[in-house]
Amino acid sequence: MKIQGRMFLWLSLFLLAMAIVYGLWSKEPVGTTALFLSFGLSVMIGYYLAFTARRVDTGAQDRENAEVSDDAGELGFFSPHSWQPLALALGGAFIFLSVAVGWWLAFFSAPLLLIGLFGWVFEYYRGADQRY
Repeated sequence: MKIQGRMFLWLSLFLLAMAIVYGLWSKEPVGTTALFLSFGLSVMIGYYLAFTARRVDTGAQDRENAEVSDDAGELGFFSPHSWQPLALALGGAFIFLSVAVGWWLAFFSAPLLLIGLFGWVFEYYRGADQRY
């Protein structure tokens, strides 16, 4: 993670320089704002990765003499299946569709959106799949 943090911090310096040069040269506010926002996002990601790298063990990607097999093993828990993202996606799509069709559609799609959101967040806190 240390290497990725440095990469993002160097990228943020490049984006800052480009934002200043672009802003002075073009006098165009939208692109300049986008570059400054990209700088801010890159700083946040780089800081997070650098901060997290201090708290966790050194990974294989941070060692010069690491082998591919050093990174083998369990990487975390990933849900094998879930219907909740489908409900969340449909609810979100209908909410956005309500802007074009009519706001009345938002009243019918908001419960679907909330069911998908709460179901996805709390799916491992109940039943046979309970983890905590």
